[in-house]
Amino acid sequence: MSQTLSGETIALVKATVPALEAHGLDIVREMYARMFQNEEIRDLFNQSHHGDSGSQPRALTAAILAYASNIDNLGALAPAVERIAQKHVGLQILPEHYPHVADALLGAIKAVLGDAATDAILAAWGEAYWFLAHILIAREGHIYHDLATAEGGWTGWRDFAVEEVRRESGIIASFILRPVDGGPVVRHKPGQYLTFWFEIPGHPPVKRNYSISDAPNGSTYRISVKREPLGLASGWLHDSAKPGTVLKVAPPAGEFFLAARPERPVVLLSGGVGLTPMVAMLETIAQDHPQVPVHFAHGTLDGSTHAMGAHVRSLIAGLDQGRATIFYQSPRSEDVAGRDYDVAGLIDEDWLAANTPTGEADYFLCGPRPFLRVLVAALSLGGVASDRIHYEFFGPADDLLAA
Repeated sequence: MSQTLSGETIALVKATVPALEAHGLDIVREMYARMFQNEEIRDLFNQSHHGDSGSQPRALTAAILAYASNIDNLGALAPAVERIAQKHVGLQILPEHYPHVADALLGAIKAVLGDAATDAILAAWGEAYWFLAHILIAREGHIYHDLATAEGGWTGWRDFAVEEVRRESGIIASFILRPVDGGPVVRHKPGQYLTFWFEIPGHPPVKRNYSISDAPNGSTYRISVKREPLGLASGWLHDSAKPGTVLKVAPPAGEFFLAARPERPVVLLSGGVGLTPMVAMLETIAQDHPQVPVHFAHGTLDGSTHAMGAHVRSLIAGLDQGRATIFYQSPRSEDVAGRDYDVAGLIDEDWLAANTPTGEADYFLCGPRPFLRVLVAALSLGGVASDRIHYEFFGPADDLLAA
């Protein structure tokens, strides 16, 4: 494989940017329609992110446009490449899957752009696609190797049994998972997620990512799942997953995690079920780095949706430099300020500026896209360096990146 793209390819790909801006979403939807004619390829993807109302087509459209716009400055895309590689590892994307995507992408470009998609343009996009594909395949190969050779690591899908179910709130339940084979599990990086392959009667295979919500222990994992309205996987877990239920699980993945040795104060910001990776980070700080100043700030609707409150308070109480601030958007009459929550309302830029060390802290954020759009933008505009803002989100990144 060539180590660089040809000048002609770079020029042709950049010349297609206006067409991608006008027709990119149509191209991506056509590409997925072609790919999903193959059931094996279709089943690799989380179908809840697809369709007319899905966010994955918009996210991929933005990614393709970003690639074309930065084709002569690929270093700018390094963080996105790592994020994609981690997602692919979670979904168990392998080198043999890439040709299917290439055929679908080039076929979609031709179908949507018609005569404007000349042989030269299609050849340029083919070269550009495989250049990026080989970068991803190489990075994914390293990740797969590291996971397979680590203590407790594995490749592919491993059977885990539900050991315990805990009701954390009216809408969130935790599931303790232990491998059926009785062996150890690879120690995840706090903040990472597991990918699940669910076989739900009456449905094609379902893939979902759930953040690991406890510190690494080498034996089990905990996930804490919100029952989503009309959520196929979350509803099945809440209704049908009991102690003894066996689930197929891929190894931990994700580029959002706490540093192995935190060197700065840590601020953990979460909305709703976005607290799950934050609890894993907080547990890890409490166990392994109790000297690190940490501020846990969490927002939820009210006491009925507030998960793990007592657990977080107990962890904070054991830290000399730990603080927790709980926000209830609409407290109920039975929710008591100072006991159940600290602030009525939402986490906002004024509170962050007044109550957190914006000049020195590492910020970790997880929650719904509106939550992230507001707070990532607020931190950036407030002068927090981009390398100190770390975030995870539910589903593809689509318009979040505009923040």
